[in-house]
Amino acid sequence: MGQRYGFINTCLKSLVVEKYGEEVWEKLRLQAGVQDTFLTFEVYKDEITMQLVDKACKVLGVPADMVLREFGEYFFEFCKRSGYDHMLRTLGGNLYEFIENLDALHSYLSLSYQEMNAPSFRVEKNEDGSMHLHYYSDRRGLYHIVPGIIGAAALDFFNIEISMEIVNQTEEEERTGKKEHIVFLVTQNPVLPYEERKKYSSSPPYLADSEKQSETQLNNEDPEKAKNTIRDRGNLVCPVKKSHWKTIRGIITLGRGERSFRGSLSSFMSLFNKKNSKLLRGFDPVYPKSLWIDTKTFCNGLPFHMVFDKELRVKQAGTRREMMPESWKQRPMLELRGQMIWMESLQCMLYLCSPLLRTLHELEERQMHIADIAPHDVTRDLILLNQQRLAEMELSNQLERKKEELRILSKHLEEEKKKTEALLYAMLPQHVANQLKEGKRVEAGEFKECTILFSDVVTFTNICAQCEPIQIVLMLNTMYLQFDRLTTVHDVYKVETIGDAYMVVGGVPVPVSTHAERIANFALGMVIAAKGVQNPVSGNPIQIRVGIHTGPVLAGVVGEKMPRYCLFGDTVNIASRMESHGVPSKIHLSSSTYQCLKYKNFEMTERGEIEVKGKGKMHTYFLVRNKAATENEIMGRPVKDLDSGHASVQSFQEGRTETAPSSHQTVNQTQQEKDQTTAIAMKYIDGPTDAQNSLKRRNQAKNADLTAIEKEVTHTTRNIPTQVSTCKKSNIPRSDHLSRLQHNQYLPCVSLEHHISTPRVSGKSEAL
Repeated sequence: MGQRYGFINTCLKSLVVEKYGEEVWEKLRLQAGVQDTFLTFEVYKDEITMQLVDKACKVLGVPADMVLREFGEYFFEFCKRSGYDHMLRTLGGNLYEFIENLDALHSYLSLSYQEMNAPSFRVEKNEDGSMHLHYYSDRRGLYHIVPGIIGAAALDFFNIEISMEIVNQTEEEERTGKKEHIVFLVTQNPVLPYEERKKYSSSPPYLADSEKQSETQLNNEDPEKAKNTIRDRGNLVCPVKKSHWKTIRGIITLGRGERSFRGSLSSFMSLFNKKNSKLLRGFDPVYPKSLWIDTKTFCNGLPFHMVFDKELRVKQAGTRREMMPESWKQRPMLELRGQMIWMESLQCMLYLCSPLLRTLHELEERQMHIADIAPHDVTRDLILLNQQRLAEMELSNQLERKKEELRILSKHLEEEKKKTEALLYAMLPQHVANQLKEGKRVEAGEFKECTILFSDVVTFTNICAQCEPIQIVLMLNTMYLQFDRLTTVHDVYKVETIGDAYMVVGGVPVPVSTHAERIANFALGMVIAAKGVQNPVSGNPIQIRVGIHTGPVLAGVVGEKMPRYCLFGDTVNIASRMESHGVPSKIHLSSSTYQCLKYKNFEMTERGEIEVKGKGKMHTYFLVRNKAATENEIMGRPVKDLDSGHASVQSFQEGRTETAPSSHQTVNQTQQEKDQTTAIAMKYIDGPTDAQNSLKRRNQAKNADLTAIEKEVTHTTRNIPTQVSTCKKSNIPRSDHLSRLQHNQYLPCVSLEHHISTPRVSGKSEAL
């Protein structure tokens, strides 16, 4: 398998992203197991390209020939956008010349892309105007790209549509190995008229103008001449663009015509430029009777020419091996490139060639110098220009590498930033963390109503006294991981953990009307999760106490180093007392929380009055279960068919958790496996909070007062000639006073003044 430059893979990526989206490319490259980006001047294995093409066929559900043809069309446009547009346009004046010079273009590009293994093209004209295109390549199975490239070039450069079909497919053994040889039949579709073709033409304006002038010239000619001209043009595959030299070659015919042109080239060009000259007449070329050059001068001027016959026997060479210095015979063989011309009279082939040298390094390897190449040979200039080009490519390659390194670093930085933000949002509420990141001061906020939960482990002090510290850490970590997962399920805020104490709040920092329901379901989930955590001393499930209270709090950020979002107020104290005065494996509720849950499908039992430290006697309750939710819903697990009908299995009666240790281990393992699944958030329907309802009621009352004042003022001004004025001698009309009153800008006062004797003047009122 060969190699190719990253330019090809970059083009393939650009095609997929542009036409199918970034997601399709990401899926395709992951299946192919390749990197995301490719460096233009880096060499990659052919396997990468073949894998991408193969996966593209499977992902897009498109046959390979269609994918390759579309890639060929896009590759042509991609090359134009990459700076090769002008180079491609100047290859030939028609499609035949364009294809004929593709190998020359590849040969030039190979000077810079030294690892390039380009295909080879050979084209033959047919009498009916069609062509046979011969395609040779070391890479098998990629020949469907050719119709895409050639078709796109024909339409873009020459404004013609072509069809290509395979007429022969073979494999040929060559010196470099087996090559795939595909023969295409290229036929031209009917050409559109000029006016219609001009709409779709991307040729330069001067080409379109010359074409229009050509059609005008045909209209002015004699019908017979115009017919012959059109017939001659129809034999060409591309009749759009004709160079001046091609026009001359079309005029000069061999063995035909009434006159033969004899004279110098300058006199011919002057004749060619005359308006009234008869350009349709034929001319015969005239050659010198003998060559005015001696053999030595010819061989010195063309040191790398060669003449050989059909049996490949060398008849003549500019420089023979026995003519070289003895030291040169030990050097590596010199590769040549050039043009072969068949000489019919001698039945020999003339090979006019030059050394195939791309860089100064190759020149030094063969112990040659620039002076060893003939001054007229452009190889001298190509070596120097290519050396500069290679230096620019190396600099561009370095910049591209640095760009890719920066892109990767930027991607890693973004990933680390997300991790940091996730850690920060786990410690502080998101809006508070964002304010701190922006350097703003976070003001404390008052929450009219929220629900706070406290929990702790029963006999935690005794457990710590009988266990190793690592066992305590493992036990608490196992339990807190389950609790943290439940905070996501019910969308409540974890305030802090101190030892075995776990504090959670609902309705803070984002007020919600279902804060009590969320905390109640969270508490039920805590008791279930605690059954899956073993006591390291006894091996039995641990027991926890849970206390809940509802009331107002003040919340704010405390400290600069390791800032914490803390809650303050008597609600926090009462919630802590509910936990400390609770019962193992029970959820202890205050009366305020009971009132919030009273009509919410929760089963609760009355505990009665108890003495609470620092609070006196309080009436409390126990939460038993949620009558409308299943255990899987509360725990955030996928809901199974067995859970249909909302048959709740949460019942926290004493004695139900007492099971045999041997069987409980299996239950715990199954429970932990269940809880390792992704947390599924429980759905809650939040209405306006009490604070929002209170604000709404205050606004309604304010609007009612304003309406009453306006009615009173209107009634008074109708019955008594009065004048309304504002305090502090304000001249604002009454309507403006009322509107500003609604916005609480100031309070107007109404003075009723009797015995008005002076009328209003110019819209103003004066009081006597």
